[in-house]
Amino acid sequence: MQEFPHKKISIKEWADDDKPREKMMLKGQAALSDAELLAILIGSGTRDESAVDLCKRILQTVNHNLNELSKLSLSKLKQFKGIGDAKAITIIAALELGRRRKAENIQPTKIQSSRDVYEHMASAMEDLPHEEFWIVFLNNSNKIIKTTQLSKGGLTATVVDVRMLFHTALDCLATGVILVHNHPSGNLTPSREDKNITNKIKEAGKVLDILLLDHLIISQNGYLSFADEGIL
Repeated sequence: MQEFPHKKISIKEWADDDKPREKMMLKGQAALSDAELLAILIGSGTRDESAVDLCKRILQTVNHNLNELSKLSLSKLKQFKGIGDAKAITIIAALELGRRRKAENIQPTKIQSSRDVYEHMASAMEDLPHEEFWIVFLNNSNKIIKTTQLSKGGLTATVVDVRMLFHTALDCLATGVILVHNHPSGNLTPSREDKNITNKIKEAGKVLDILLLDHLIISQNGYLSFADEGIL
């Protein structure tokens, strides 16, 4: 018996309640799968693959983990057939908006524990593919004055400008600082460099009467507090 080639059915030929945009209008955004939401972002697939199927394939490569998807660079996304600059940028922009929205949900004004610091910083740092070093500046009531990124590095290390740190602290009249950096590897164990920079900043702060209150290492696996561990 003669076999006929399988014909791909495009999204346009789907029933209205199966098309991502129409499905959202009929049932709301919560009814859509991650692949369907991504398909709305990219708009179209390829001649051989619908937008939904393309997005399913992308999600499969990150085990359907949106945090892992957010780590994919522009060049990595463009490796998928059907994803060019415009579509890759749209995906990255949407995920960044989600990250920023999450960061705005929990913003404690007063730090009372290492958990408060973690909740203040985690959404912006825990799933980054590169290392960043941030400073939380506090007044004498342990209320947050400002939070500033001090450096951004590669996967293994950041370069910390101690002079800039204390220049900013003096400029905003901070009496205490908390160091926060991430380990993209997920390993929360402090490195020798982590301990060295902590001690350097702690000693410099004593001269200026600006206390180093804690140093947190953040990853997708949680956090480690130098103060809680007794190694500050």
